[in-house]
Amino acid sequence: MSANLLALGAVALWGSLAALGVALSHIPPFLLTGLSLLIGSLIALPLSRFDWRRWRVPPATLALGVYGLFGFHFLLFIALRHAPPVQANLVNYLWPLGIVVMAPLFLPGTTLTGRHILAALLGFGGAALAILGRSGTADAIWAWGYLPAAGSAFIWSSYSLLTKRVAPFPTAAIGSFALVSGLLSLLCHALMEPAVSLTAQDWVLIALLGLGPLGGAFFLWDAALKRGDARQIGVLSFLTPLLSTLTLLWVRGEAPSLSVGMAAALIIGAAVLATRRPAA
Repeated sequence: MSANLLALGAVALWGSLAALGVALSHIPPFLLTGLSLLIGSLIALPLSRFDWRRWRVPPATLALGVYGLFGFHFLLFIALRHAPPVQANLVNYLWPLGIVVMAPLFLPGTTLTGRHILAALLGFGGAALAILGRSGTADAIWAWGYLPAAGSAFIWSSYSLLTKRVAPFPTAAIGSFALVSGLLSLLCHALMEPAVSLTAQDWVLIALLGLGPLGGAFFLWDAALKRGDARQIGVLSFLTPLLSTLTLLWVRGEAPSLSVGMAAALIIGAAVLATRRPAA
């Protein structure tokens, strides 16, 4: 139960990402991600009791962390530039499904039951409704950008599972992952994006982004994976696009549509199915 609550905390923070992203849409994405990750890495200071030694991990573990945090965002931004954003976002949200179905491949002793498969399919159906229902279109338009979107989904799924395979490391070490990934994002900004000036309001929102969906969420996610069943956590994460949609509607003062209500029913049903204990 504690693992599921930690996962839901991460999902709640990720649910605010779209609304904050809209408010900061004028800032180049790699700059925004780099600054946010650097701010998010500071959360590790109180977690480690300001002991930098607890940030240290073996080089292979650090490479895994950078693969997850930087690789995911890099491919996602490429996808959003070269495919219809709504559909690319939907492809990206294959990552919860990937966690559920790939768990037996990455985690020895883990089996995939029909209950988990059904829950994953229900969750993905709900995520699709939450995203496509918001845009009012589900046109099948092919674009090569769907490939990096699928790649970003695979990276986050595999990263989440592989953190359970490497030597145990303190959650504070996520600060190292975020720090290196943030610096790489800023390098991408310098090489690929125009320079911009930031206002005081921009900095406040960037700080919220770094402490929340691009910072605090990663620490909660790691703590959840260390304590819980990756299959259940994967299904619970389908709540992310639903919460993101609801948050956007609330910020815009709009009422949820029928498709959002149906998405909620599917996702909540999937979460209940996945976390329900099998009958003795």
